[in-house]
Amino acid sequence: MRRTGAEIVWEMLKRENVEVVFGIPGGAIMHTYHPRREYGVRHILMRHEQAASHAADGYARVSGKVGVAMATSGPGATNLVTGIATAMIDSAPIVCITGQVPTSLIGSDAFQETDITGVTLPITKHNYLVTDVAELADVIHEAFYVARTGRPGPVLIDLPKDVQQAETDFEPPADGLELPGYQPRKKGDPTLVEQAAKLINEAERPVILAGHGVLMSEAMDALKTFVEKTQTPVALTLLGKGGFPESHPLALGMMGMHGEAFVNRAIQESDLLLAFGMRFDDRVTGTLETYAPHAKKVHVDLDPAELNKIVPVDVPIQGDLHHVLNQLLPLVEPAERPAWLGQIEHWQGDTAVRDVLNRPENGRLPAPRVIDAIYEGTGGEAIMVTDVGQHQMWAAQYYPLDTPHTQVTSGGLGTMGFGLPAAIGAQVAQPDSEVWAIVGDGGFQMTLQELATAVQERLPIRIAVCNNGHLGMVRQWQELFYDERYEATPLVNPDFVKLAEAYGVPAWRVTEPDQARGVVAEARAQEGPALIDFHVAQKGEEGNVYPMVPAGAALHEMIRRPVAISETG
Repeated sequence: MRRTGAEIVWEMLKRENVEVVFGIPGGAIMHTYHPRREYGVRHILMRHEQAASHAADGYARVSGKVGVAMATSGPGATNLVTGIATAMIDSAPIVCITGQVPTSLIGSDAFQETDITGVTLPITKHNYLVTDVAELADVIHEAFYVARTGRPGPVLIDLPKDVQQAETDFEPPADGLELPGYQPRKKGDPTLVEQAAKLINEAERPVILAGHGVLMSEAMDALKTFVEKTQTPVALTLLGKGGFPESHPLALGMMGMHGEAFVNRAIQESDLLLAFGMRFDDRVTGTLETYAPHAKKVHVDLDPAELNKIVPVDVPIQGDLHHVLNQLLPLVEPAERPAWLGQIEHWQGDTAVRDVLNRPENGRLPAPRVIDAIYEGTGGEAIMVTDVGQHQMWAAQYYPLDTPHTQVTSGGLGTMGFGLPAAIGAQVAQPDSEVWAIVGDGGFQMTLQELATAVQERLPIRIAVCNNGHLGMVRQWQELFYDERYEATPLVNPDFVKLAEAYGVPAWRVTEPDQARGVVAEARAQEGPALIDFHVAQKGEEGNVYPMVPAGAALHEMIRRPVAISETG
């Protein structure tokens, strides 16, 4: 059957079970857009290409499928770059399809020409410039395979205008695919697995560091079985939230720069760290010279490049975590650890007296009370999508998760502007689920134009703006380490309620703690999108994220919220 390149794109997307594409048309991709309706693939018109790549990312993380973004050449393609980089460092499977000038004009600085394959080479798992329409079907099939297998990641396909228009005899690629040099390993080396089991059986103070790999390998049940058999407490990375239920007695909570102090202390005092699907990011370790000095270390990761890259370990195991845990389970012995767990519980007691939620209300609105009101209102069952900044850390601290794939956030790149478009992708992926976008006033203004997308698509996203009038996380560092010189961090904000209403979005303003729960309930009752502008505390103890590990400090050397005098009594 003869088909154009444009028709092959949609035919192959259908064959790859793509349900939706996020994008913006333009001159160099217009021909591909033309036959879309005949193939029944939904298209969501975003208002900026960066938002399209973030929406594809959010869709992928929640659905477990490959997200797809589409853009034209030149600025359309380069606008995707931030979202591609975000997906790359967080291992989110997306495929981006970009238009390109005709092959005869490539390299001539033609109108809206950019070498997007060159630009994205460092931030894609792989990319393609298709110059022969006869190769297009195979390229698309291969791109989806590469994006979703092994360590997932973004793939880009650059499609010149004449290739979109050219015709060829279409033959669908075979289902199976073998790529020389790309053979993701699933099972771990048996010898190394046995060495790891020996260390586990000998340990007295082990801690599991559970990362994003738990979710990507669908290892949640295997991890829980392992944890309960070995009675090993679990600390979570930011992206690992949801991989182990935080209501479980052996769940410690989040580790790292803004993790709980008792969690970090447990890591520092451990004699064995089991790093499962995490990469020892600098926000997790503190200074490497002082990191877990007494602990043997076992690291399981699908990507061999992550093993011994940052933290030297005793047993590096390359493999899919689900498979490796199933290899370990018959080798590890049942254990009881009352002394170790009791010690951690003792350390934990110091946390409650510093918690903002345990302090009397004083008329101000600390952001943790906002997150707590949303948690109570949703029963902890919403999909939480956050932007980047202080609110991101408060959401991680005060919205515990028991369900996998219910947190979407930019971890490794820390991309402001991620929250709202990623929430759009998440809501499209799970139309029957409740989705909240927790954003700051700074990051929200980077992609707030996507309110129009939410309205046009009738997506019932609830948006909570933590409005503190600053680029809050930078302001916090300026307060603590730069002599309170607030350079370029105060914000003159619009009236977010009026702004939302201009888009046709119902909105409320909350300034008092006792208003939060009632307004959350009103927002949840709306059929379409809704926005709440929370005016939260700006500075000081109530306006800062605690605890925090300062730059250059050991993991246990945390700045903590002071204990109030009234509470010490």
